[in-house]
Amino acid sequence: MSVNKKDIFASVQCFSTKNFDIRFIKQDDCEALLKVYSDKKSQPIFNSDNCHGDDFCYETIDRMNSAMKFWFESYEKRYFVRYAIVDRQTNTAIGTVELFTRFADDHFNNCIIMRTDLLSSYEKKEYISELTQIFIEHAKEYYEGQMIATKAISSAEDRISALLSLGFRKSDFSLIGFDGTEYNEYYEYNL
Repeated sequence: MSVNKKDIFASVQCFSTKNFDIRFIKQDDCEALLKVYSDKKSQPIFNSDNCHGDDFCYETIDRMNSAMKFWFESYEKRYFVRYAIVDRQTNTAIGTVELFTRFADDHFNNCIIMRTDLLSSYEKKEYISELTQIFIEHAKEYYEGQMIATKAISSAEDRISALLSLGFRKSDFSLIGFDGTEYNEYYEYNL
């Protein structure tokens, strides 16, 4: 880690936007996040690339608890940070954002990967833009990387529109998984 970087694994900074508070996940978020991860409209949009077979489609509180336990352990091991996205009006978690710096032998080496999972009613251009913008603004403070990359499948029109409006461009490259699988539909933003 560069000397000028803040250590995200020592303390996770909270962010606020017009509509959302963004903070480290809490065990109390479990029920609200189950609604997100069991949302049939949202599930196809989740980015489970290179996640050892986990598709992030959780139907029970036990499965959601298990996933959250893994997220807490991954933070302790310094693999990634999973933020809760909390609607400021309802004070309820409506999704998560996972961030980590990826080191690999492909185009996405030294790249900040951003995975945003939202309840389908929040999968709107204005919300995605608002959330993505805050991470663009703060990414370099905490993460190594020359760019941010995030996945947006072709049917996620609001997501793609939001990314393009913020200066992302569709990548010409595949992300190569640990087992050699090629993953596509990534958008990248140079920092």
